[in-house]
Amino acid sequence: MTDTVAQHTAHHTADHATGTFVDSSVFMGMHARAEDVRLACKNFFVERLGQSVVMSLEQVGRCDALVWRYSRAEQDDYYPFMDTLHTDMAIHRVAYSERDVAVALRTPDLSDLDFVDRLTVGMALSRDGELVTINPRLLDLPGLPVRAPRSADDTRFPAGLERLYARSLALRVAGEDL
Repeated sequence: MTDTVAQHTAHHTADHATGTFVDSSVFMGMHARAEDVRLACKNFFVERLGQSVVMSLEQVGRCDALVWRYSRAEQDDYYPFMDTLHTDMAIHRVAYSERDVAVALRTPDLSDLDFVDRLTVGMALSRDGELVTINPRLLDLPGLPVRAPRSADDTRFPAGLERLYARSLALRVAGEDL
């Protein structure tokens, strides 16, 4: 297989990714000021380090938009962890498909949500996935594949990543910003 064909195949596969979806709330929740939220979100990623998750490009951008509101020093402490986690873990960053949008618009249970939340749940629904979030508006949706990360004792990333994570905690996010 040529490099060009392999790149196209990898890109095509990621665009149609299925499985466990995450949003910016659970990703940035690893830096929540509330310890119970921080630990639940961190543990979710520690437990899945050898697996994959899916995140829409919009949700990735929402993480960056939040981090950019902090000082340059806090960003410099945060980004080495985020960059390494995105390298070490199979986080598929994907665009919305037409089907994702159609499902988001046609699902009656999503009609009271803002458009971004509709798209986030719509993507998981259209791809037969599950969305892990700490967004209370989404967790209040009965009968949809949405759940919170499970609480647990503090688990640790592998040593190098854990050191970066500890440094990244210079950036802590208030609950209303998640």
